[in-house]
Amino acid sequence: MTGRRPRPSHPVVVLRRLRAAVLGVLAVTTLLCLVVEDRAGDQMAASERTRGAMDDLLRAHEQAVRARTALDAVARVRDPVSIALTGTGADFANAAARISSHLTSATEGNGAGKRGLSHIQFVQGQLATTVKMANAAVLDGAPAVGKVGEALRAGPERAGKRPVRFTGGLEQSLLDLRQVESDAREVQLDSDWRDHRLLWPLFMTPLAVLLLLVRATGRVVARRFRRYPSPALALALSATATVDVLMCVLRPLDAVIALPVLAAAGALAHLAYRPRLAEYRFPRP
Repeated sequence: MTGRRPRPSHPVVVLRRLRAAVLGVLAVTTLLCLVVEDRAGDQMAASERTRGAMDDLLRAHEQAVRARTALDAVARVRDPVSIALTGTGADFANAAARISSHLTSATEGNGAGKRGLSHIQFVQGQLATTVKMANAAVLDGAPAVGKVGEALRAGPERAGKRPVRFTGGLEQSLLDLRQVESDAREVQLDSDWRDHRLLWPLFMTPLAVLLLLVRATGRVVARRFRRYPSPALALALSATATVDVLMCVLRPLDAVIALPVLAAAGALAHLAYRPRLAEYRFPRP
């Protein structure tokens, strides 16, 4: 008993399936755009917060320099009684208060996680110790105040030729802390959702499938219907390709721009199939 060969599908059925597949690929592309834009947007927002923390730490370092300058001014006073009466001075107290405020602000934008928080707490403790040392040094005279000023600007210890972070004075620790946040920001900006190595395959794969579907549609229309494929289908392909490429290049393209373009591509794709499918729509008796 010989089996029968399956009958080939009617061209209209094939076109309907191709249209559904094209619209499905466009839907997948739209979903990818939304996911990538959302995830990458979160990373970019986090990097902006980290950038704010870096700015706070830079301002804190400027205040640390002012605090040291204020102590140097006190250290130049030769009358121990005057030093004991005036203390560290308003300039030092104000600078120390601003450093503490900037460190608190930097905590809110910390991008280095627990490690960054631990370093911030260390620097806050270093600031508190410096203030206590300065307040105690004014009772011992100018040389003691001068030593506290020198401790503020002390450089880091070295392991071979490499400096060891957070082993210097307050000024250096603030710079080290800013570098920690800078390293964290680089990681945020280079996250997987903004990585070319992920984005290009992610968006080029559905684009390649769409290209194959468009070519298959052109063959069916040319061979079965003896017509040229609709230019609207080529426009839909071009619009989708533009969005896919820009999503990879701009890392990512704003969804406010991508979604209307993809919606237009979907409408063009639907219209591209409509004339051929309409040829087989007969009115009911």
